[in-house]
Amino acid sequence: MSFLDQIKQRRSIYAIGKDVPLPEDKIEEIIKDAVRNSPSAFNSQTSRVVTLYGDSHDKFWNIVRETLRKMVPEHAFEKTDTKISGFAAGYGTVLFFEDQEFVKSLQEQFPLYADHFPTWSEHSSAIAQFAVWTALAEQHIGASLQHYHPVIDEEVAKTFDIPKNWKLRAQLVFGSIEAPAGEKTFMDDNERFKKFD
Repeated sequence: MSFLDQIKQRRSIYAIGKDVPLPEDKIEEIIKDAVRNSPSAFNSQTSRVVTLYGDSHDKFWNIVRETLRKMVPEHAFEKTDTKISGFAAGYGTVLFFEDQEFVKSLQEQFPLYADHFPTWSEHSSAIAQFAVWTALAEQHIGASLQHYHPVIDEEVAKTFDIPKNWKLRAQLVFGSIEAPAGEKTFMDDNERFKKFD
C-alpha cells in the first residue's frame, strides 16, 4: 500500500469497539515508532504521549463525561453522554502533549526564532497525531481525534500524574472498526490549489 493509500484509509471512525486485531504491546510499539519518527522543527521532539488502556481509558472518558456534565445544560446532556459512551467503548486513548518547558528552552537557545517555537510545537504535535492515526489505520484500527482540553486538563494531570510543563493538545481514541466512516466529500480543487509555471 502506498503512502497516499494509507492517508486515504485514515478516516474518523466513531463506531469503535474493543476487539482490536493487535496485542497492546504491538499497538504501543506502533505509537512510539510513529511519534519517534515524526519530524519537528530543529529536531526539537517536543511531543509527549500518554497511552491509556483498560481501566485508565475508562477513567479518562469518565473525567470527560463528568467535566462536561457540569458545563452542558441538563436537557442537552443526553447527546453528550451518548457521544462520550461511544468513545469509552473503544480500546484505548492516546493523549498528545507538548512539553512547554522544552519549548521555552528552545526559545532561550535560539532567540532569533523565539516567537516561532510555540507555533512549531503545534506543528510537531499535529504531525505526530497524524502519524499515529495513519499508522493505526494501516493496521485496521479505527480512531477519531478529539479535543476536550483545556477543560479536562487539571483533572487529567492529577489523575495520571502528568508533569506540569506538559500541555494537552489532543486525544486520539481508537478501537476495532464496528462501522465504516461516512462518505468523505471534498471542496472544489480550484478553491484550494493554485499552480504556476
